[in-house]
Amino acid sequence: MASSTRIANEFLSVDVSSLGAEMQALRTSDGRSLLWNGDAAFWGGRSPILFPIVGKAPDDAVEIEGNSYPMNQHGFARRTEFALAASSDTMCRYELSASEATKAVYPFDFVLDVEHRIEGRTLTVAAEVRNRDRRPMPFGLGFHPAFVWPLPGAEGSDHVITLDNKAEPALIRLSGGLLSLERHPSPFEGGRLVLDHAMFDEDAMIFPEGAGEGLRYRAEGGPTLHFTFDNLPNLALWQKPGAPFICIEPWHGMAAENGGSKELAERPYSQTLEAGKMARFAFSVEVTG
Repeated sequence: MASSTRIANEFLSVDVSSLGAEMQALRTSDGRSLLWNGDAAFWGGRSPILFPIVGKAPDDAVEIEGNSYPMNQHGFARRTEFALAASSDTMCRYELSASEATKAVYPFDFVLDVEHRIEGRTLTVAAEVRNRDRRPMPFGLGFHPAFVWPLPGAEGSDHVITLDNKAEPALIRLSGGLLSLERHPSPFEGGRLVLDHAMFDEDAMIFPEGAGEGLRYRAEGGPTLHFTFDNLPNLALWQKPGAPFICIEPWHGMAAENGGSKELAERPYSQTLEAGKMARFAFSVEVTG
């Protein structure tokens, strides 16, 4: 049975579930809800942690050292119970350790820690992956938070995403849930993208490189959410068509390529962690206005 932990300070409050170590709510002190509510009529997720793959695998299976293992889209962590390892008024850390169940689909001894921490007006969500195995461990890691669209107080206003680096990164799309290799012109102009629901008629917009280490999501009359990314080189934007949310997804890893290798280690931007090593991935969001 999943349990929940609440952390809070004078500016923000966050609820985190033990199921998937998934954030369930992000609210300002004046009661504005910024995170999608998980209405299953559109999409039941809120902020899942993607591990040990990001995206889909061909025939829902990955190959590891030549052997095939079943693997659903975005991996198993989001549907697995985590243990609460530490907590305070403004921090909670959940831990997932390898088990017989995980080794049946991902044959490695690992620990995945997910920490939510509030400092001032900023929430930081960090994931640490430790390889406790005796061999190199391939994986992908991603964050999939969904934020309300429209933002509170900004109904009827244009919602804009602006990249800190002012870049115009190339766009790729999915075909049957797998990465198409075709590059499309960037929808960003000078780093600025005015969101339009029609952009998501063809599924997610994926930017494999060049989106940089930060962006702002805002609209006139609403709060500004400034994101920064650590060790997360890939970015996706996604919405279930017509739903009142936008997913801002920083990743280190992507879906398998259409017609490409099934080997987990050969998926785009997969990381291979040496025995005994640890890797950290994090995003922060500062709420102002």
